[in-house]
Amino acid sequence: MSPHIRKVKTGSGATAVQIVEKRSGVRRILEHLGSAHDEAGVAALVRAGHERLNSGQQAFELDLAPAGTESAPPAHNAVVAGSRCEVLWEVLAEAYSRLGFDILGDEAFAAMVLARLVEPASKAATVGILEDLGVAAPHRNTLGAALKRCQARDYRGALAKACLAHSARTTGTSAMVLYDVTTLHFENEDEDELRKVGMSKEHRVDPQVQVGLLVDPAGSRWRCTSSRGTRRRRPPSSPS
Repeated sequence: MSPHIRKVKTGSGATAVQIVEKRSGVRRILEHLGSAHDEAGVAALVRAGHERLNSGQQAFELDLAPAGTESAPPAHNAVVAGSRCEVLWEVLAEAYSRLGFDILGDEAFAAMVLARLVEPASKAATVGILEDLGVAAPHRNTLGAALKRCQARDYRGALAKACLAHSARTTGTSAMVLYDVTTLHFENEDEDELRKVGMSKEHRVDPQVQVGLLVDPAGSRWRCTSSRGTRRRRPPSSPS
């Protein structure tokens, strides 16, 4: 994603304003603009951020008048009315369908899954992500209802069967791995080679590491800790 403005709450209760970008699934802070405790201060920081993002940009002078007529004066006040990440969304939707996940017949659940592939976020933030993509976004309550259906209708079992069927159909074998990922933050403002400031589900601006657990069909467990890169090691044979 192109650089954009991000607002996050700090440990002191202030709102930090940053210019960030996301590449290969990793969000990086390009510039920390400052923090403020009131709406006016936050608005000033956001305005300064937009000025930096738009610095040096100029309007195109397009001559769109028909042949034989005088050219209309250039429109310097043109604005983008809307945009849509059509190719990205079509690729994700096609992959969702090929895996057999559309067997659920739940459009709200599918939209939430695909949006979280683009950027992991809460239900409320997922609505904004879909709107940024130019996709029709369900209401937050609709997403909540989809999560309730997920449990009541055993979506997990249906998706597991779809995964096994896809694996058998495409590779001739069936295998399933389970994984989970979380982050651990540190009460320290300084980054180092391992601890980096990045996307936080708790909206923190402290350095953090990412910790994951992967379990293969044989029951072998792999842990990984990462900041930008990933380091892996085989854990002890005893349960974690």
